Amino acid sequence: MAIGTYAELQTAVANWLDRGDLTDRIKEFIGLAEARMNRVLRLQLMVSIDTTTLGGASALVAGTRDYALPSGYLQMVDFALTTDPITPLSYITPENMNRMWAGSQLGIPRAYTIISNNSSGTPVPTVRFGPSPAGAYTYSMMFYKKIEALGTGNTTEAMLTDNPDIYLYGALMEAEPFLMNDQRVQLWATAYKEAVTNLQEQDNKDRHSGSAMRVMNTGGYF
Repeated sequence: MAIGTYAELQTAVANWLDRGDLTDRIKEFIGLAEARMNRVLRLQLMVSIDTTTLGGASALVAGTRDYALPSGYLQMVDFALTTDPITPLSYITPENMNRMWAGSQLGIPRAYTIISNNSSGTPVPTVRFGPSPAGAYTYSMMFYKKIEALGTGNTTEAMLTDNPDIYLYGALMEAEPFLMNDQRVQLWATAYKEAVTNLQEQDNKDRHSGSAMRVMNTGGYF
């Protein structure tokens, strides 16, 4: 059967496991597979461009150096202030940020780092600028974003449409330990790894072959 929707994927997993009593568990297996995919894949279709939601604002605030990252943020691709001319931002480690801009210096930010801000009691992935912005600078941030989880409000994804085998093998790999079928874990792990490796290698080739890059949100200067 074709696998293009969340319901079809659940049915396929049940069929391949030959189990009709795992409805709720299958949703968990798929969720675990999606988490694994977001850890290992870095695809063009996962690239998003943001110019409006960093810390909930479309511009930096003078004197404020920490901003919550957009929901679903995984990894930075490129980051710049949209000044004239453009001001590229360089990544530095949190330790170097602390050494170089630990005080209250203001200016045009030249660097950024990623930290976990725990001031609210809940860890929030945060970008910190150095030095702290002296004005309301606009920005453009290109980053890898999590593939949106399948569910009742999101029944299909381009990733699922193009790569149903990765979802299927990933869910089966997560299911077998739960079912105590340890001897089949390696079977699905091998199939999953091959599918993921082939996809990532093809995507890497496409980046340099002139194939169109699919971006999740357009805008900014990129």
